[in-house]
Amino acid sequence: MAVFRIERTRDYTVMSNHHLRNGKLSLKAKGLLSMMLSLPEDWNYTTRGLAAICKEGVDAIGGALRELETAGYIVRHQLRDKQGRISDTAYVIYEQPQPKNPDTPQPDTASPDTGNPDMEKPDTEKPAELNIEKSNTQKSITHGSSTDSIPFRETAAARPPER
Repeated sequence: MAVFRIERTRDYTVMSNHHLRNGKLSLKAKGLLSMMLSLPEDWNYTTRGLAAICKEGVDAIGGALRELETAGYIVRHQLRDKQGRISDTAYVIYEQPQPKNPDTPQPDTASPDTGNPDMEKPDTEKPAELNIEKSNTQKSITHGSSTDSIPFRETAAARPPER
């Protein structure tokens, strides 16, 4: 069997083999991620910028980027201005896939607890207190409109106002 050797003199990239061995990624996504990992950090990482150095067009690049984002190799962060409005989007490129949302633990939905709570020994540490005093609130009955805010006196209304 023939053995191929690569003689590296300059302009080569050292990267993880993880994405290259990932059977769930398409060859297009593997190639694009390898290309992006080989570029300098200050390079123009836009779909048009990537399409300018590849045979594929903007749409094919966009599809591969979505695949890499779904697989966790690219994480999108929305940046906000001082007023809290979305101003830009930052993409972080990883050599190995990242969990969807590392801050939020995923709930265990395999076997949820749908049983009734245990009522044999209720919690009696701080039981609710019953109010045994009679309520002293009574509704007042008025003869005026419900929108009157000043009580109406019949004796004051019989005289004209003083000046």
